[in-house]
Amino acid sequence: MKADTISLDKAKQDKLFYFVANVVIYRAQDGRCLILKRDEREIAHPGRWATPGGKYEWKDMPIDKPTRINGDVIDFEDAVEDLLVRESKEEANVDIDTALHYINSVAFIRPDGVPVMLVKFAAKYLGGDIVPEKGGFTDFAWVNAEEVKEYECIDGIHEEVAKTIKHFKKHTE
Repeated sequence: MKADTISLDKAKQDKLFYFVANVVIYRAQDGRCLILKRDEREIAHPGRWATPGGKYEWKDMPIDKPTRINGDVIDFEDAVEDLLVRESKEEANVDIDTALHYINSVAFIRPDGVPVMLVKFAAKYLGGDIVPEKGGFTDFAWVNAEEVKEYECIDGIHEEVAKTIKHFKKHTE
């Protein structure tokens, strides 16, 4: 029998994580990637440069509107793609391609003790004038693999920008 509500009643406490996805957005016209400066009020990495992304939330799974019923399991296909399209729009006012390229993942524990599973992807920029989300970000920059090193980024961002540029240049030549 399929679920009719979302609940943690039967979840194992030691198996719960926030699920977060981030995207390095690549602009093909000049081979640069978008980075955003996090607001000083953020819990994790205040004031450091990052890429768009966000947490997957229960509201992202409207139980009465699944994309597929898979036996007794309720599926929500393209969940990560939808999350990153939405977050890119909300956090930077940009549109991205849904053809994502996997970069890497990291599990971490926030300063408030919340465990997080972060999965990172690269996507092509489709358009939009950058407008950093108020309260979340204070600035933005389009950078190449060398320029990103001049910014105080969250650890790993320099390498992720370089990987993204290398991937897209390789697949467009």
